[in-house]
Amino acid sequence: MVTDKDIYANRIFLNAALPLVKVLAEDVPGIKSSFAGKQGIIQISAVAKAPSGSSPAVGSNSAVPEGAAEGEGDAGLTAGLVGTHFIVSGGAITVGLGPSGVKPDVELRFNSIPRLNAFFKGDMKALPKISGFFSPLFIPTMKTLLKLSAMLGAVRPPKTEADKELLVKLYFYLLANGVSQLNKAGEPSVRKWAMTSPDRVYAFRVMGRDELAAYIRVKAGKTKASRGRYTRALPFFCLAFRDVDAALGTLLQIDDLFEASCNGKIIMEGAPEFGSTLGDFMLLVAALAK
Repeated sequence: MVTDKDIYANRIFLNAALPLVKVLAEDVPGIKSSFAGKQGIIQISAVAKAPSGSSPAVGSNSAVPEGAAEGEGDAGLTAGLVGTHFIVSGGAITVGLGPSGVKPDVELRFNSIPRLNAFFKGDMKALPKISGFFSPLFIPTMKTLLKLSAMLGAVRPPKTEADKELLVKLYFYLLANGVSQLNKAGEPSVRKWAMTSPDRVYAFRVMGRDELAAYIRVKAGKTKASRGRYTRALPFFCLAFRDVDAALGTLLQIDDLFEASCNGKIIMEGAPEFGSTLGDFMLLVAALAK
């Protein structure tokens, strides 16, 4: 039986983690070159059954193309599947949240939502049925998924500065989108926070590096996650890091938060009394994804 917790984790993987494939294809030269000149559709999917009681966490039957590429659509039920697909055209990748309406060139299909979740948590026994071995997109797809898994599974900072910056970017995007997705999926604590919130922005950033930033805007039950720094006004609360290493110390749960704050590695900008709420949601996303 698929539980609500399974659905919450599935929304994190499909709508927040897998869309990061596009970031890798844009920012990692070796991956970018592997997609160059290619076209077709890649899909990650699972056979889905709604929890008893028709939980609203399952979502709708939509497959939302890239306007929602930041994880803002629905990985909902379409012909008994949940999924995320990628449209590759001339090497550029468009993310579609939900199964593709046409047969993909490459597909990893799991026989249940729990098995998809288990696979992305590192259980190599929960293997999918794979189609498209002879597609030109097969090797780039596997290469990218392995890179994504290695980055998000890191327990220590990467060795190169480029990979450190990439990992911070991936985590910021994952956390912002993950919190928003949990609200859309009806996770009780996040939903209660969103329903009672006025128009506010909660943000993450590395100081002096606007490209290493993400934020969540919440208002009367609705949430939207976005990449980059929020510039219309000062965020209601921002978790700012002194530098990339300071960010990784917190994101990888290496540094003690109190000591990091005292040492100036973390600066809580805005309304710090609300920082604990954001911290709790960060931990919730991390727990569901591990």
